[in-house]
Amino acid sequence: MTDSQPEKLKKTEAEWRELLTPEQFDILRGKGTEPAFSGALNTNHADGRYHCAACGAALFESDKKFDSGSGWPSFWLPVSPDAIEAHEDTSYGMRRVEVTCARCGGHLGHLFPDGPRPTGMRYCINSASLKFEEQTK
Repeated sequence: MTDSQPEKLKKTEAEWRELLTPEQFDILRGKGTEPAFSGALNTNHADGRYHCAACGAALFESDKKFDSGSGWPSFWLPVSPDAIEAHEDTSYGMRRVEVTCARCGGHLGHLFPDGPRPTGMRYCINSASLKFEEQTK
């Protein structure tokens, strides 16, 4: 672990269930997903920062968010390379890249190579996995 990587946060299943809503638990701990276009943050256009809903770790900045048309909040770059971790996901007969919070291991969504420049990446993230902190002016 480098100095910039977050310290790992570990909780029991019971502790996570107490902390999270049933939907958040299903997504963050059970690797579920919310229906497309149903998440509260999909159409959020306010300036600010997106944090992990489970542990509060900073994940994405609003100026890196874009409308992918996919129905989930999409970002082209995380707040830092150490904020998220990528894992191969072969569930449902597909080969995808799962994105998790580096601090708590919570499932955020998936990463696709069809995003905008300059990275060409699309971090497709569940709204329920995120908490938004609006930037005060």
